[in-house]
Amino acid sequence: MAQETENLRELIGRARYVLFDFDGPICRLFAGHRAELIAEGQVRWLEERGLHGLLTEVERQVPDPHEVLRAVDRRHAGSDLVAELEERLTQQELRAVGSARPTPYADPLIRTWTAVGSRLAITTNNSPRAVRSYLTTRGLEECFHPHIYGRTQDLHLLKPHPHCLNRALNAMGADAEAALMIGDTPSDHQAAREAGVAFLGYARNARKEKLLRASGAEHVINSLESILKVLRN
Repeated sequence: MAQETENLRELIGRARYVLFDFDGPICRLFAGHRAELIAEGQVRWLEERGLHGLLTEVERQVPDPHEVLRAVDRRHAGSDLVAELEERLTQQELRAVGSARPTPYADPLIRTWTAVGSRLAITTNNSPRAVRSYLTTRGLEECFHPHIYGRTQDLHLLKPHPHCLNRALNAMGADAEAALMIGDTPSDHQAAREAGVAFLGYARNARKEKLLRASGAEHVINSLESILKVLRN
């Protein structure tokens, strides 16, 4: 335990720039507006347009709306169909903001990290419009503004591609070695690794931790309180 605390202290001490994933480390976006129902709605929408065959049987069962969107984009990249499906997902994410559940300790952690002089950014596969809407409801947008880097029309650049991390680093004039990413998925870890950024995994349950460890994440915490304690000491 003492060694873990020391490792955490070292990671945080080096971090002059902190890149947060959004859904997970900052909030549970789909806590009250379930992601699997959104994915089912996407599949239904495609079927109603005679596009049932666009997805494989496995893809039609995927409970992740981002994966449904990726699957369509792989077959019709840059099309009006993909643009419309992406906008529909954005609207669902905006709707989800109203019932999103803040991650414990996220709000005070963000404010404390800002107060001690670190610069913060959001690097996410969610819509930046949904991110801004949520941060505004929590009074946190100024802690990140203008550095919110989310999903664009170029869906092949979603994480695990490091595109959104590189955008954040370039915009802030940040050295990757002075940055830290906090994420909760293997794709976050892979994106951080490819961007040359240190990674700290956040796992709210044992399943999340197992996935992060299996992806090679060395540093994983189960509560943001541990970061907050280091910053306040």
